[in-house]
Amino acid sequence: MLAKNRILIAEDDEGVRGAIRRALEYEGYQVMVAEDGASALEISENMTPDLYLLDVMMPKLDGLSVCRTLRRRGDATPILVVTARHLVSDRVAGLDAGADDYLVKPFALDELLARVRALLRRRTIGKSGGILETAGIRLDQDAREVSRNEVSVQLTKTEFDLLELLMFNAGVVLARETIYDLIWDYRFETNSKSLDVYIGYLRRKITVDDMPDPIHTVRGVGYCLRET
Repeated sequence: MLAKNRILIAEDDEGVRGAIRRALEYEGYQVMVAEDGASALEISENMTPDLYLLDVMMPKLDGLSVCRTLRRRGDATPILVVTARHLVSDRVAGLDAGADDYLVKPFALDELLARVRALLRRRTIGKSGGILETAGIRLDQDAREVSRNEVSVQLTKTEFDLLELLMFNAGVVLARETIYDLIWDYRFETNSKSLDVYIGYLRRKITVDDMPDPIHTVRGVGYCLRET
């Protein structure tokens, strides 16, 4: 986990703001808070965070206006927009404003944390030292190479991205909908079998030297990669 990453929360609801702050701090992140969009921009001028978490509906300046202002400044920091609005047009508006991801209230804190980890993971791609290791699997984010028990594993782009997501969130159960959003950037129909197919591909490829399958199915929820 990236324990030193700084996250700026801009949320006018004190209860929601406090709950998110506690969850992030428990995970080891450094957290800054703002009660409105104008305050968030003021904070960002003095200290650039590693990730912005912005509510859409805020006094003084709404979250989408904050997004646009940050992008006009040339700030490429990942932005996660949180809102009660659930229409596709609302999501499109958020992404068009410059947000990297969009989470609809109410949401589970585990999903929020997974999205935060995913956005920070994307931010680190291309930097040196991007090595993930668990369950005997070694994944080099920079070289996009995978091995298990020192045996090279050849993966397609989607298989690699899926394994990277599972390893970065090792020990955390990721909901199917969350995985679809983070890997394919949109939601499949709820009866889609695409994820199950790719999980099957991954399981066959990383099962080397009779090592146990580290990918666990959590019925009715999703998948989790952990030491067996």
